[in-house]
Amino acid sequence: MTEPCLDPADCPVERTLSVIGGRWKLLILFHLRDGKRRFNELRRLMPGVTQRMLTQHLRELEADGVISRTIHPVVPPHVDCAFTPLGRPLLPILDAMTAWGDRDEVRGAAAKGLGAAVATGDAAA
Repeated sequence: MTEPCLDPADCPVERTLSVIGGRWKLLILFHLRDGKRRFNELRRLMPGVTQRMLTQHLRELEADGVISRTIHPVVPPHVDCAFTPLGRPLLPILDAMTAWGDRDEVRGAAAKGLGAAVATGDAAA
């Protein structure tokens, strides 16, 4: 049995969430799973994100070593984003989240706003 995480700095889940937590970070990583993408391509894939928020999350993911951002000095400039070797081990986690989210009962719960009920196993309630 795993010991409880009393100190957030010693908790692997807390450390992971400190890097990939946030409204848009997992979606960014999801869209990068098949290879590098340009900034504007990511923006089109995530219509609800603002340019400022996307830039902020990309910079944070880069600072944490999960992705690389390559800024090309052309007019207009463009930025390519891709996983780094440190970020690649997150791919199976994203695959597992995709598979879980694809389940019919999760889709139904999300459509009905019952996400909390599915997460706790109370979907029948």
